[in-house]
Amino acid sequence: MKNITSYEDFSQKNYRKINDYINRCLWIGISIGPLMAIPIALGIIHSIDYFDCLYLSGIILLISAIHRFAMYKFPDSKNTAIFALVSLDIFLFFLNYSHFAIKLTWFLVPLLSILYVNKTIYLFSSLFNYMMMILAAYETAPFYAARKVGDISPKVEFRGIMTGYTMEAILLFIVGYVILEVSINYIKQLMEKFLEIRDHEKDMHEQMKTLRSMAEIYNNVNLINFINSTEMSLRDENKIEHKIEMPNQNHTRMTQNIKKFVVPEQLDDFWKFTDITTVRARLTHKKILSNDFINATYGWFRAQYIAVDETADGIPNIVIFTTRNIDEEKRREEHLINISLTDELTRLFNRRCYDDDVEVYKKEGLPEDFVIFSVDVNGLKKANDTIGHAAGDELIKGAADCLQSTIGSFGKTYRTGGDEFLAILHTNNPGQIVSDIKAKAAQWRGLLVDKLSLSVGYAAYVDSLDASIEDLEHKADKHMYEDKNRYYKENGIDRRK
Repeated sequence: MKNITSYEDFSQKNYRKINDYINRCLWIGISIGPLMAIPIALGIIHSIDYFDCLYLSGIILLISAIHRFAMYKFPDSKNTAIFALVSLDIFLFFLNYSHFAIKLTWFLVPLLSILYVNKTIYLFSSLFNYMMMILAAYETAPFYAARKVGDISPKVEFRGIMTGYTMEAILLFIVGYVILEVSINYIKQLMEKFLEIRDHEKDMHEQMKTLRSMAEIYNNVNLINFINSTEMSLRDENKIEHKIEMPNQNHTRMTQNIKKFVVPEQLDDFWKFTDITTVRARLTHKKILSNDFINATYGWFRAQYIAVDETADGIPNIVIFTTRNIDEEKRREEHLINISLTDELTRLFNRRCYDDDVEVYKKEGLPEDFVIFSVDVNGLKKANDTIGHAAGDELIKGAADCLQSTIGSFGKTYRTGGDEFLAILHTNNPGQIVSDIKAKAAQWRGLLVDKLSLSVGYAAYVDSLDASIEDLEHKADKHMYEDKNRYYKENGIDRRK
């Protein structure tokens, strides 16, 4: 049955099997001659002689050999099946012709044809069988008429025999046809169910192969079967199924073991995510549930529930739970994020990062210690024009170092332009930080430039509680330019030149 793909395929294989059984019966039928010789030797039968026995066995031997050849040459042919039934009818005819017959055997041939589960074969077999009965009755009528008491003509005997044969043949034909019709419908239904189950088993086998290959990729792979409420680790060599006592058991053996290594601050989230009593509902009409957690030993890992078999309503029947170490992936992700949010020259945060942070403050609101700093490098253009752009870059990096070391844990510093910087701080004493920045800049010395001066302005939210972030930024810029003008004025520099 493994190689059967359709009802037609089943029929062809059924032809071979039934043909083989009938052929064996034909070969066994060769022994009818020697068996008939026994009652002849005992004087029980006088109507036939030993030659008839030999002749009958020879006919059956020839028929059996021809049918065996047909089976070898045309194993799937309907004609081979028909020949087998015709052979049986010929065998019965010679039995009758030899006056050694049982009337019931005539009706066994159409009944045997039902085994082929084919209406054409059944109809042909019934018709040919009836024709052979007529021929046998015609040939044997004189013999049976002579043996009866009274003056009975062969014609009368023939009509009597055929009347009984005909009535029995019609009755058995109807019964056989009903049996055949029911058998065909039933076998077709069984075939459809069998093919459906086999396809499902094939899919499940392929899925299991995939799952076993997946087991080499993941740190843990747990197969959860909601139909029989079991779990099985695909990483274990023994593949032992463990019972899940739902709904009393909220977590599988695997997640209970993993829980021991989850960092405390994520424990509640992990326990909620791995609640086995809610997985089916959360996975309905989905293919995957995923979340990332931290293992105290080896870092980040990703836990996933993946539906591999589901009902027509999208409710998962079989799910796999996997965990995979993604610490390196998280590090790369963090590195890429840092690259995208930092300035290449100074390693400070860039304008994009500043805009993202501003959006967060807009959504969450500003705390009272919120302060924006605006900073600009003095004399950058002169350094670029007189010493070179390397000197200008040195000044920018020097400014970044002074800001970063001074602001430190108070907040974040951003390079938003060529020599322009912004900083978001949380402090109640911004004036002191301005003094620290300027003092730090005064101490700075470079390789190409020996002096650094910064213009600094700030705007504190506590001084303008009705102001927006944009308002505070403009205010900080204004104060920075005021500081820059003081610098140029104190140093006698004409900015217009």
